[in-house]
Amino acid sequence: MRQLLPPSDLDPDLVALYAEPALARVRGGFVLGVDGGVAVDGNSRALSGPADRAVFRTLRAVCDVILVGAGTARVEDYGTIRLTAEGAAWRKAEGLPPLPRVAVVSRSLDLDERLFAHARPLVLTCEDADLSRIEDRADVIVAGTDTVDIGLALDLLAGEGLGRVLCEGGPRLLASVVAADRLDELCLTTTPLLVGRAPDLLPLDLGRPLGLRLRHLLEDQGTLVTRYDVVRRPRHADSEGEVSSSGG
Repeated sequence: MRQLLPPSDLDPDLVALYAEPALARVRGGFVLGVDGGVAVDGNSRALSGPADRAVFRTLRAVCDVILVGAGTARVEDYGTIRLTAEGAAWRKAEGLPPLPRVAVVSRSLDLDERLFAHARPLVLTCEDADLSRIEDRADVIVAGTDTVDIGLALDLLAGEGLGRVLCEGGPRLLASVVAADRLDELCLTTTPLLVGRAPDLLPLDLGRPLGLRLRHLLEDQGTLVTRYDVVRRPRHADSEGEVSSSGG
């Protein structure tokens, strides 16, 4: 893997590139094809090569909690969390637990049994959910009445010391994070494949585009690894970008 931007002749140190101070920050981490598809036959495994797996495991190593929707957890294996050796060493040096927590967002609480195989997961749900189904096997955070309020859920996670959040999807969960104006960063691996008909990264009408600022660009055998900061928009702005007033 080589670092194209900012230019560097050194092999990239992924932990150094992605580690952040222990502050509340929500990062999205996704792999997709050149045409924007995020799944092949229902999951991302066919899109993920060596470069993506290295970055994927590094992103997990430097977060406090992995945020995932119940549907994505069902088609991917979230019962087993693997880190790079460098990432594991970083966590130990930082005095962190060996593995990040996994927080599953679900109203129905129809959860994949693999989630409970090795560690006690967090479950983010709402008041109307039947908590008796999982409360003896999971740590439950209730955020919202009849649906999960993702903004409140993120605040509650931060209150538990889990402020560095890695959102791994699926697309609907990412869309809810964006809609709540809580996405701070987006890390994308673009694999040199045309996927064809597949779920898109962001199934959400934004009204107008949300700006991103490139932090770095890596390349490995045609796979592009990018990291973007989200450019926050003014709360009230007109189409020309000027802040508008709500009254006289």
